[in-house]
Amino acid sequence: MPIRLYNSLTRKLEELQPLVPGRVRMYHCGPTVYSSPHIGNFRSFLFADVLRRFLEDQGLAVTQVM
Repeated sequence: MPIRLYNSLTRKLEELQPLVPGRVRMYHCGPTVYSSPHIGNFRSFLFADVLRRFLEDQGLAVTQVM
């Protein structure tokens, strides 16, 4: 089953095509908290973590930099 993600640039669902077959590289910023932390601060961090775990579960080797 192909992995499809929403591309905000093209505004379409697109199939994930790794540059190197079997390997995915991810770069994203960590949480930025200015006052009391809440779940909204960590949304992007949590999404990246869940995405990494899903890709690994699908048999891809993931390199993640935050």
